[in-house]
Amino acid sequence: MPYNNTAIPPPDEVTGQAALPLARVKRIIHLDEDVANCSTNAAFVVTVATEMFVQYLAEQGHNVVKSERKPRRNIQYKDLANAVSRIDNLEFLADVIPRTIPYKQYKEKKSKEAKEASNGDAIENGQTTLNKDKPQSTVNGAPGSNDEHEAGDGQEEMELEIRSSRTNGSRVSGGQANGKHTEDISMG
Repeated sequence: MPYNNTAIPPPDEVTGQAALPLARVKRIIHLDEDVANCSTNAAFVVTVATEMFVQYLAEQGHNVVKSERKPRRNIQYKDLANAVSRIDNLEFLADVIPRTIPYKQYKEKKSKEAKEASNGDAIENGQTTLNKDKPQSTVNGAPGSNDEHEAGDGQEEMELEIRSSRTNGSRVSGGQANGKHTEDISMG
């Protein structure tokens, strides 16, 4: 028996009834904690607006199929995803109806991101990694030396002196004077 794939025409006359079940729409509305009560008329308006939105989304998906000149009568997920990505009015659905990509492309993209993250290029100059490695600085896009930067940086030298004084048995005392935290370091 052949399939009946003739399109169901939308009703031209207003019947006063919604195609979506009103009781379910009310139940969904009551799931929202901000809504205490919802009248039947308000639920009916929400139902009709939802039907109109679904019809608009389906029409836009069908227009995408027609613009691609494909002889299909059925709308597929990829048609809706293309409609969402192309039409500005539907841009808010980009997270809900994303474009699909093949697994092979996804895997390649993730491996490329992982490779970039493991590269030293991901670390900016002046930053260190967890194992205290510093990236090689670049001067005008070419590898350069860190000598100029390190020569003017007295902070590192001070930290090294503090660490070495602590390991050599020098006295480091901390206290409070006038409500402010102070630290005395005596180099011996």
